[in-house]
Amino acid sequence: MSTTESTAESTMFTSPTIIDAVVRQNYPGGTLYVVATPIGNVADISLRALHLLTIVDAIACEDTRNTAQLLGRYGIHKPLISAHQHNEREVAEKILLRLQAGDRIALVSDAGTPGVSDPGAKIVDVLKAAGVPVTPLPGASAAISALSASGLLADRFYFVGFLPAKAGQRETALRSLLNVPASLIFYEAPHRITETVQAMLDVFGGDHQIVLAREVSKLFEEIHRCPLSAAPAWLAADAHREKGEYVILLDASHAAEGESDLEARRVLRILLEECSVKQAASLAAQLTGMKKNALYQLALEMKQGDAD
Repeated sequence: MSTTESTAESTMFTSPTIIDAVVRQNYPGGTLYVVATPIGNVADISLRALHLLTIVDAIACEDTRNTAQLLGRYGIHKPLISAHQHNEREVAEKILLRLQAGDRIALVSDAGTPGVSDPGAKIVDVLKAAGVPVTPLPGASAAISALSASGLLADRFYFVGFLPAKAGQRETALRSLLNVPASLIFYEAPHRITETVQAMLDVFGGDHQIVLAREVSKLFEEIHRCPLSAAPAWLAADAHREKGEYVILLDASHAAEGESDLEARRVLRILLEECSVKQAASLAAQLTGMKKNALYQLALEMKQGDAD
């Protein structure tokens, strides 16, 4: 990079116009500011967020150690309030009293946006119910970052977050998503990634496209897209792929529509009089050519509707 280019970039970050836009904005007291923090690369935080963190009276955070380390990177020192998943309601009441006294309080999680598969939603719920202003400062999100680099059609997406850890509950949760007409976004821990992908393959079949986004924005970031049938082999090919947090994306699933749907319901209605849901779905798949998983879900819905 030339000296001229380097100087131009430095000027961009110290431009009075940009700084004025940050500093001159009104940040009223008595407000909770929900602040997104980096999910990996420490530079992925906005100028506005940094300024806000320097002027608040306190910062409520998921882990005081992690937040203190992040703030220290930017030379920021503020009183910290521990606000994790086990004490949210209790802490919310304490924060409410401070806000009612006119304080500015920021809310952060360890990484990303509070309240999105992270603590924070209960605190915001209490404060909104009390009529306290809540202002978001947008920023890093692992789900949206992975989606933007996936190549999947993003006009509709459904954020699932973490699936249940137990196999039976996980399968039930996945089956409930079979007919969602959107790209599906999941979070998963490294020690469960292999069994979760296998469960997805068992439920959805191998034709769907899957995107496995590992360590988004971090040093060893890896984003891989392949048919779901090929995903277990890709994970097994490198032991390092069972390390690091994952965002998993599955391509859109479409419910049966129109005449095909009517025919499927007609066939299932007959079969369910004599067969179990599983048997009816299997036979209906042979008769109609539709996917067994979709028919299984439809049969469950029909059975439930009859019971109601």
